[in-house]
Amino acid sequence: MTARDGAAHFRFWPKGVARDLVVPRATLPEYLDTAARRYPDKPAIIHGDAVMTYASLKQSVDAVAGHLQQRLGVASGDRVLLASQNSPQFVVAFQAILRAGAVVVPVNPMSKSGEIRHYAQDSGARVAFVAEELLANVPAGLFESGIVIGAGTGPTFDEAVAAGLAPPAEVPRSEDLAVLPYTSGTTGHPKGCMHTHATMVAALASSQVWKGLNAESVVLAVAPLFHMLGLQNGMNMPIVLGGTAVMMARWDAATAARLIEQHRVTVWTAPPAMVLDLFSHPDTQQRDLSSLALLSGGGAAMPEAVSAMLLERYGLSYNEAYGLSETAAFLHANPLARGKRQCLGMPTQGVDSRIVDPITLKELPQGEVGELVTHGPQVMSGYWNNPEADRESFLEIDGKRFFRTGDLAQVDDEGYFFLRDRLKRMINASGYKVWPAEVESAMYDHPAIHEACVVAMPDGKRGETVKAVVVLKPGYRGEVDEQQVIAWARERMAVYKAPRVVQFVDSLPKSGTGKILWRELQEAERHAAAGKVNP
Repeated sequence: MTARDGAAHFRFWPKGVARDLVVPRATLPEYLDTAARRYPDKPAIIHGDAVMTYASLKQSVDAVAGHLQQRLGVASGDRVLLASQNSPQFVVAFQAILRAGAVVVPVNPMSKSGEIRHYAQDSGARVAFVAEELLANVPAGLFESGIVIGAGTGPTFDEAVAAGLAPPAEVPRSEDLAVLPYTSGTTGHPKGCMHTHATMVAALASSQVWKGLNAESVVLAVAPLFHMLGLQNGMNMPIVLGGTAVMMARWDAATAARLIEQHRVTVWTAPPAMVLDLFSHPDTQQRDLSSLALLSGGGAAMPEAVSAMLLERYGLSYNEAYGLSETAAFLHANPLARGKRQCLGMPTQGVDSRIVDPITLKELPQGEVGELVTHGPQVMSGYWNNPEADRESFLEIDGKRFFRTGDLAQVDDEGYFFLRDRLKRMINASGYKVWPAEVESAMYDHPAIHEACVVAMPDGKRGETVKAVVVLKPGYRGEVDEQQVIAWARERMAVYKAPRVVQFVDSLPKSGTGKILWRELQEAERHAAAGKVNP
């Protein structure tokens, strides 16, 4: 199914939304400049008891951009690492890096030292913004210079703002590289997705029109800002709109309910696990959430029972969408007035998605399951310094460059896409992608582990959970328990990557050549989960 004229989904296309997208020739800092001129005294960010207006936000961004250029020697095209929890300082740092003409490398604040080393060395980042509480995870000497977000020793964020240096005279261009988020792919090493201002803005412009957002939108920003879901919807979108972001550093259902009521939040984009937490929390029943007009998200399918409860109790439909780090988040979405549940939606403005045979790469008829490939203005230009990955991930159809998502899907007779499986061996835990080979490689460092195979365990709340099937060395059997292995793993890798379940077995299934048959273990896990659901 394609996004060409006559495609089935155009019969149900949202009224008032153009089929194609004219991407604004604008950069992300330009949107901040515009919002600061139009709404200087309007709250841009509300964080706890602190309010940062658009005028204050722009002033801080300009000063930090000046510091990056004049004090740290950051030049156009340089990569700058950013590791922090959600905060106004994250927003300032992100915008300042871009205003200096540099490229943001957003890093999960849960990352351990080995992971940070990979991001820094692969991207070539020599400067970093790091939150004070995360400094212990940064290997000594990894960066030439940096700025501490907090009251740590060395150059701090507040000092950079207070210095009030002028921003660079040169401004970035639409086609310049802007963001380099890292994602798992066909190997165990995360790869950098090259996004220009144009690809980032394309996703934002499309999403704004599709969802009917405007300057009066008040957004709850709690999804992590290092991740494309939070970065685009919780941070960049409010600035594009001139709206307000009500920001939370970390998830807490009771606090979220209070903030929605207090600040009359209208828009919330979040993975289903957060939505489930909020609406099942006792405090939520005592709060006035009538201001909420739009709930949307992706990363995992929303359970049918939760969707029904939201509609019956609150009159809200969870608008499911589909996107990837490689597509700057927004790619497919369900029409607001005619959504389907557990559905990837349809290709949005200017997007051409098709289903192909993953072996022959030939387009398949409607209804058949195959790999979802896509072409659109928000698709990244490629993987950073990785031509081999580009060759594996892109193909040409009808003279256009399509990205291979690695997701197996099918299209119904109305042009809606449905996820069926994953072609790549990938685990999706609450929207965070986990590459099993990376986790397995780390687990082999445990002195008691002889062999390990990591699989996805279906999880009604998180979508999928990381499970490790482990063979212990003979001398350790009966001496090491599940919780010890889990605790060990959490000390050495980001929490979302670390196994939440460990199963000990005497041996792992192998092929005649000695390869571990991970598919066999994965299928066994899925069958076991199905048996629990349908005894």
